[in-house]
Amino acid sequence: MPSVPSVSQRTKREAARRHVVLFSGGSASAMAAVRVRKRIGPSAALTLLFTDTRDEDQDLYRFLWDAARAVGGDLVIEADGRDLWQVFEDEGMIGNTRADVCSRILKREPSRRWLKANCDPATTTIYVGYGIEEPERFVRFRRAMEADGWTVDAPLLSAPLMSKPQRQAALRDLGLRLPRMYAEGFEHNNCGGACVKGGHAQWRMLLRLRPDTYARHEAAEQRFRESRGKDVAILRDRRGGETRPLTLKALRERVTSESRRQPGLFDNRDPGPAFACSCFSDVLEPVDGERDEVEAILAAALGGGAR
Repeated sequence: MPSVPSVSQRTKREAARRHVVLFSGGSASAMAAVRVRKRIGPSAALTLLFTDTRDEDQDLYRFLWDAARAVGGDLVIEADGRDLWQVFEDEGMIGNTRADVCSRILKREPSRRWLKANCDPATTTIYVGYGIEEPERFVRFRRAMEADGWTVDAPLLSAPLMSKPQRQAALRDLGLRLPRMYAEGFEHNNCGGACVKGGHAQWRMLLRLRPDTYARHEAAEQRFRESRGKDVAILRDRRGGETRPLTLKALRERVTSESRRQPGLFDNRDPGPAFACSCFSDVLEPVDGERDEVEAILAAALGGGAR
């Protein structure tokens, strides 16, 4: 029977590898970095790779540097150079729930280029901040990356499993001040709250909490429509059983009309789920065997000790 590596042997083995956390600027990837540092030891090199969309809230950058200092990681910021609407103009289409052209060009492609240029798949482990809320996204991401020879791990899907409030509390205990978008009520700290895959709830929230940001995207969408002469939009209206484009202008007017009929309706009401896209994964649909892999991951986490 082969011997089980000792703690010191495992630490040396981890230290010999390249460790790269795909760092989104949110609490999940920050907590993933904390777990990676604990796992690999204080002396191993740790890289936090952030890909900048140029549409981020300014406090995100403060959090990036604070988190990098807290975990002792080297922060690398890569950027295509364009923002969301420059990409949409250049690609001749607006990103939406079915075609995340912005995530592909501003997040996935820059991170893949950096990994290819700076890392050897044989000696590199890539870490992502997928947690208990989205194990299926990790399965899809891992499948895609392993096909290219990469080793991928999701530290938050190891024991002990943590909810989002627990992760954020743990970061506060480390002395980290969380991004201000969380305090405002946003689920994610990405793209300044203007995720093209966030749906109506996300955009209603943005309109209520950050009307200036909403207005900027509304104007950009309107310019795109006028310049192309096409009835296209980020959102879709499915009222009446028919699906058609719903512009940000039309959504704002709808919300304004509803608020006038029922004053205060949206002041304190939870707008419902406000999910953002899985920026680092280009696999949007379930893959074969996904359910079995998810169940195996969760069973291992629930039955194992902390890693």
